[in-house]
Amino acid sequence: MVRDDLVEVPETDIFCRVERTRHAAPWIVFSNSLVTDLSIWDAQADALKDRFQVLRYDQRGHGRTSPGESAPDMPRLAADLHAVLDHFGIERCTFVGLSMGVPTGLTAYGMRPERFGRLVLSDGQAKTAATGAATWAGRIAFAKEHGMDGYAEDTARRWLQPDNAAGPKGEALRRMVAATPLKGFIHGATALQDYDQEAVLRRIACPLLVIAGAEDGAMPSSMAATFGGVPGARVGIIPQAGHVPNFEQPDAFNAVLLDFLGVGA
Repeated sequence: MVRDDLVEVPETDIFCRVERTRHAAPWIVFSNSLVTDLSIWDAQADALKDRFQVLRYDQRGHGRTSPGESAPDMPRLAADLHAVLDHFGIERCTFVGLSMGVPTGLTAYGMRPERFGRLVLSDGQAKTAATGAATWAGRIAFAKEHGMDGYAEDTARRWLQPDNAAGPKGEALRRMVAATPLKGFIHGATALQDYDQEAVLRRIACPLLVIAGAEDGAMPSSMAATFGGVPGARVGIIPQAGHVPNFEQPDAFNAVLLDFLGVGA
């Protein structure tokens, strides 16, 4: 059963999609990256929908969730996640976050850790990098000058391996990025300019899986260094993948995810 729904939060409504196999099944919740929508998780939802209640949602300003008037910070994005969980009566879930979804999930965990039975964090950071504010300011300026079509072309080249950027995956990603409202991108990028959830790492008491694309610059080593100190943390590196390994190499990503969840492929 597939159900689309809207969850009212301050200044906007969060668009959500639930795929349920049975009401007794455990919940798994997916949070998208900047300039993508919930379809970035299509391959994961397809792999898990027969064994989990799968919830995906569009972070504010992305997909079918319109941006509010105010630029959100990470606590606001985390509060959106908790509002979504409240709406569907989810007391405990596995959370999977990609890029911007990583600090979103960490902030939400810091607020109410009892709601999270497992954390899966992919290609994201616990704290804005030292050069992050300037990097995001530059990307905001680029998007304002070239529009989201221009930003989509640049993003596909940065995020995907060359063969994939030139093929159907690149086309699909460019469409997704270009469809993101400029305001939604600016709001999300502004939130990423200044956040710090490193203190939450010392409080993580649930199983943790960290996944990174092998070709995502320094991200694999950075994530291993940042999250490797969490007791029992597991690290998975996805070959021939950049910043969105779940999208670029879904079979390899799903194998790591399913093993962590303790279910067969």
